[in-house]
Amino acid sequence: MSVRFQKMQGLGNDFVVIDKRHQAFSPTLNNVSKICDRRLGIGCDQFVLLDTPSLPGADVLVRFFNPDGSEAGACGNASRCVAALLGHAPVLQTQVGLLPSLVTETGEIGIDMGAPRLGWREVPLARETDTLVLPLPGAPAACSMGNPHATFFNGIQDAAQFGPELEHDPLFPERANIGFGQIRARDNLRLRVWERGAGLTPACGSGACAAVVNGVRRNLLDRRCIVEMDGGSLRIEWREDGHVLMIGPATLVFEGEWPQ
Repeated sequence: MSVRFQKMQGLGNDFVVIDKRHQAFSPTLNNVSKICDRRLGIGCDQFVLLDTPSLPGADVLVRFFNPDGSEAGACGNASRCVAALLGHAPVLQTQVGLLPSLVTETGEIGIDMGAPRLGWREVPLARETDTLVLPLPGAPAACSMGNPHATFFNGIQDAAQFGPELEHDPLFPERANIGFGQIRARDNLRLRVWERGAGLTPACGSGACAAVVNGVRRNLLDRRCIVEMDGGSLRIEWREDGHVLMIGPATLVFEGEWPQ
């Protein structure tokens, strides 16, 4: 018995998507890890499961899983890939609520990621802490975009070296995505992100959103910003209504069947 899947990518951030609305599939730790494995499976940064929504106004329920089998509340690039796959600018139901999508005139996909969560309990952090200046070397800022993020603004060279340790720092009870940013202009940021459960990836949509939010809070960036990552660029806008809009490309790579 097998299930059909689609392999999608956004700026090199790649995902395997299975739609269980039309076929049976159980996202166990074992089969998610195998699917994500680049030697033994299909290979991806995250696994995405589509299901029937339960909230009014939603077109599809979307769940995100890291290669280690842990579930993430949100993923920006994966959300854009799902929107591109389904077409017609669907509204996605996620753990953090409804995420509307849009298609630009040039065919790029946008996602309204909602409002960032800025309180220490919302990130979450292990203890009461000023999220604008965390008590860690380099003094990163933190917020949640449906998943916890900490952003440094002192260069990108330390991402692979310090990302693994910082992901598991006791300050982050649910671990954290760690962003390393270099300010090029008020409307331009170079960024690398160590993703919890996935490691260093070519791009991270929620990480780009978090970096702009934290940069604006630090008065380092404008509310509209181009975020350049290893895999390409995203346009991020922290709108006046408090929501963060992310726009960029998303592409179907191939389709296939996976034996259960």
